[in-house]
Amino acid sequence: MSASGVTFGEAISQARKVLGLNQKRLAERVMKEEAGGSISPQYLNDIEHDRRSPTSDHLIREFATVLNVDEGYLFVLAGKIPDDLRKSTNDAERIVAAFKKFREILTE
Repeated sequence: MSASGVTFGEAISQARKVLGLNQKRLAERVMKEEAGGSISPQYLNDIEHDRRSPTSDHLIREFATVLNVDEGYLFVLAGKIPDDLRKSTNDAERIVAAFKKFREILTE
């Protein structure tokens, strides 16, 4: 759960409802990376009820795109750091400084 109390699943559910989509329609629009095709409505239901988390950065980005929600927000709610950011630095001082700034901004 995030500091605001909104979980990843709740954010997905809220954004879906704002767009007037039911779970089946949203599931049809969120595409898997591996074999192609869309996610199942049951998988989406499990995500919305916080029984499962998205398994990849790709799925988080898919939800962000389809629901018109900032992907950074969804990554934070999912408790993940995108692979591209994680791989882009191995400098411990920069990572510590970035997290310090992140915490400062969120606790203002």
